[in-house]
Amino acid sequence: MKMASASGSEDKIVIEPVEYRDPTLLLSTTSPSSIGDLPKEDEQEETFDHKLDRRVKWKLDLFILPLMSSVYFFATMGKSDLANAKIAGLSEELNLSPGDYSNAATVFLVATIVFQLPGTLLIKRIHPNRQFSGAMITWGFLTAMTILVSNGAGLLGLRFLIGGAESFVQGGVFYLSFWYQYSEYATRGAIVSSMSTIAGAFNGLIAYAITKNLDGANGWRAWKWIFLIEGVVPIGFAFVVLAFLPSHPMALRWGFTDEEKKHIMRRSARAHNAAEPRVKFSQIWKIMYDLHFWLFILIACGGNFCQSSLSNFLPDIIAGFGYDDVNAQLFTTIVYVCGCAGILSFSRLADKTNARGMVTALATVGAVVGYAILIWVTNRNVRFFATCLVAFSIFPNTVLQLTWAAMSFVGYTRRGSMLAFINIFPHLFAISGNQAYQDPPYYSIGNSAALGMTIMMLVSSLVLRWYLGFLNGKKKANQFSPRAAEMREKSLEEIGDHHPDFFYTL
Repeated sequence: MKMASASGSEDKIVIEPVEYRDPTLLLSTTSPSSIGDLPKEDEQEETFDHKLDRRVKWKLDLFILPLMSSVYFFATMGKSDLANAKIAGLSEELNLSPGDYSNAATVFLVATIVFQLPGTLLIKRIHPNRQFSGAMITWGFLTAMTILVSNGAGLLGLRFLIGGAESFVQGGVFYLSFWYQYSEYATRGAIVSSMSTIAGAFNGLIAYAITKNLDGANGWRAWKWIFLIEGVVPIGFAFVVLAFLPSHPMALRWGFTDEEKKHIMRRSARAHNAAEPRVKFSQIWKIMYDLHFWLFILIACGGNFCQSSLSNFLPDIIAGFGYDDVNAQLFTTIVYVCGCAGILSFSRLADKTNARGMVTALATVGAVVGYAILIWVTNRNVRFFATCLVAFSIFPNTVLQLTWAAMSFVGYTRRGSMLAFINIFPHLFAISGNQAYQDPPYYSIGNSAALGMTIMMLVSSLVLRWYLGFLNGKKKANQFSPRAAEMREKSLEEIGDHHPDFFYTL
């Protein structure tokens, strides 16, 4: 992220672009800023006290990351438990066809689409600790109640309600933007998002253990034990989230000194967070007028198509390689570990280099190669390697494009709306991904569609990087224009990233 500095005389403004890595708001608007009071020049030394900053980051990591990671961990378990239950007796006992299973996976995504926007924009009004814990209690209870389902229609209804509840924790990356600087954002987002892969691996291990040891216990098939156990645990942990997760920088009550609280509020303001944000409904739809909004959406659509279908069909895909159902569940663990390694590696690289577009494109290359192998190679070991390569390359996409988008759209409503829409539109593609994987054991149609999606992601990442550079060039060329002077009368909260002194990260 880049900003421009203003200094000078009565008749002109001198602009000196600098990297946003060392963040300060270098140009004040003439109207009161809605992003909060940032430090004056004589306060800069205090603001960038490195010892204080390291201590604050350590404490934030200690308070926020374990709890948010746990929320995402349980949410992913609730999303992917259907895949493990399918090969643990669910399909046989409920007489589900491949189409019935795809529909059950699809209605989960439909519910996420319906509730995503309010689940993101209301996060500060409801308070994150209340919203996340309430969602966990709701989906945990509904997951446990799945043991009572006796037909496909009942399963569809419950999966829709579970998806609706889980949509209220999908604003986790938005929540992280309240606390972290842009140069810290992808790494923290990766730690939280990596829980999706760890949960997938853990789900495979749980399903493996349950299928081996509890299938038939109490007269229940293994799939009922999977839903019961994975429903009860998040209900218990929800009360930990309610008690200990801080809501936002202005509401810190314990665990931090007054000096640390002030420093946290300054950090939050430098990341373009409003002190008292309000949802501006007129801004929700205006972001759709921006071309870079749609380029971000294209990247996210391709990523969701691949990631959702991989998560929902992974045990089936591996079973199609020739492994039995129990070992297929175990081998999913290896694939998810590769996905976790990819998330942490590429996100750290993005923060270190600040080359968001190139890192996003680089991560996609492996997925292109992996899907090509799955389409044209039949050797079991090579296909398993290709599946691991796809996971290593596809799972990082979510955190890379979400954090890059959060840096590129500022103002509470613009940023929140973008992070909601970047989950809404791609879920339509995720639905089509679930429907494409209906030709076992090789899933040639689904893998061919996924290959096309990864190529689209690769091209869109490079075009987006070029386009944001083009917008930066236009802003630099028009720094002294009457239009730029007029726009400086408004705050970043009012016009967001269209402000003439806001520069995009490439």
